[in-house]
Amino acid sequence: MERISTAPNTIAEVLDDALVSHPDAPAIEAASGVWSYRQLDDRARRAAGALWSLGVRPGDRVAACLPNDLGIVGAFHGAQRIGAVWVGIGEALTAEEQHDLHRMCRPRITLTGPRYEAVTEGVVTEHEWAALLDDDLTAPPVHLDPDAPAGIAFTSGTSGRPKAVVHSQRNLLLPGAVLTAIRGWGTELRKGDSFPLTILNLMVLSTLLTAQAGGCAVIMDRRDADGVAEWISTRRVTVWNGAPAQLFDLAKRPDLDLRSLVEVWSGGSDTPDALRHAFAAAHGLVPRATYGLTEAPTVVSIDPPGAEWRTGTSGHVLPQYDVAAYDDEGRRLPPGEIGELRLTGATTGDWANRWTPLLGYWEDGTVNPADPGPFPTGDIGSVDENGVLTVLDRKKLVIIRGGANVYPLEVERVLGSHPAVTKAAVYGVPDDRLGHRVGAIIESGRREIDFDSIEDHCRRTLSTYKVPEVWTRVDALPVNAMGKIQRAGLPELAAAHRQATS
Repeated sequence: MERISTAPNTIAEVLDDALVSHPDAPAIEAASGVWSYRQLDDRARRAAGALWSLGVRPGDRVAACLPNDLGIVGAFHGAQRIGAVWVGIGEALTAEEQHDLHRMCRPRITLTGPRYEAVTEGVVTEHEWAALLDDDLTAPPVHLDPDAPAGIAFTSGTSGRPKAVVHSQRNLLLPGAVLTAIRGWGTELRKGDSFPLTILNLMVLSTLLTAQAGGCAVIMDRRDADGVAEWISTRRVTVWNGAPAQLFDLAKRPDLDLRSLVEVWSGGSDTPDALRHAFAAAHGLVPRATYGLTEAPTVVSIDPPGAEWRTGTSGHVLPQYDVAAYDDEGRRLPPGEIGELRLTGATTGDWANRWTPLLGYWEDGTVNPADPGPFPTGDIGSVDENGVLTVLDRKKLVIIRGGANVYPLEVERVLGSHPAVTKAAVYGVPDDRLGHRVGAIIESGRREIDFDSIEDHCRRTLSTYKVPEVWTRVDALPVNAMGKIQRAGLPELAAAHRQATS
């Protein structure tokens, strides 16, 4: 049963209820130990004081390239208490990629761990940071504006340079309030996350969510099947979200102990129907599909609790949003019709007028506001009369073959249902006559592939013009930290492999 709650105005207040009702209950569990709510509050206070001593003031950017552990959580809360703008820099990025994000945001300081390789200006090492925390410094009181810039989230950059999305504290807190209410979560919640916490959406879905439920955020430092299962079983995780590739690996291992789980979420990319069935057969839970946006931030729609789901869909739109399809002229389409999905705040219901749009994009040292009106997601899909959302594909990835639209995601779903296909990516191949033909890159590990069998499989489901005509096999497709296929360079990848095997 949904309970309506009010999100705290600022992140500095997010621990308040738990500090009154159960201050010694676990708030964060990670590789180096457990912090109670009282301890998390103290670490956040110390981190705020340490940052202030380094010259950080409201509006300054604080970057962090740190592992999934207690330290990054404490630093995040501390930065928010003095009105700083948090920037996560992924440990798995190359030195050039880290440098690019640093250059985009120009942080005053950067908290670094062993896998940071970018610029050294303003760097605070883990050893230096620990010494500052031991000094037990306290920042002066700071007036916090819940609608001021609070965090920068980078879009996935799957087909180009990432954008730096700017969110307020109000928007970072709202997803946790809504999901806690509609899922009925309380102090029993132990939510596990294995994605890097340098991704801002993961801060939103871990500590900012669990604090509002009064539960515990379990911060995992492993993403492989054995490691995830060990974390789930030994830390009694009740809700875990992972990428489809992780669920795929777990579905192959019915021997792993996932019995503590009540919900499994699948996000970051499409969740094939076959994967839902396989995971349920192995572990007794049907994965809950999600659709999310960096610009929202995070989850926009999700399957309801339990086992209910509809093929090819991504669940129900969350009640703080109004999502609909629009045509190319910006006109809202009737429920069920296909167009570009656009997002705005709900104007009716218990969560009406609670969501505010992203503040804009960080560019050249300032926030460049987003265009007014419903936010264009860049995704093609539909929302039916019951609020069930279906995504067909990214608008800019649509392949126009002889005047007909081919949605790569639709083809990839069919390819993914073939037993020999681990993962697939579909792209457009330039063609003088048709404009584009359909190409497919198949990930198969090191196994040989019978392309004739896969093509026959496609023809049983897809119209002829949607069936791939150019085939390539690779051992592994390139993916980012969220498990999304990196689509920039797919034609070059395919050409290189075809040349190498010709």
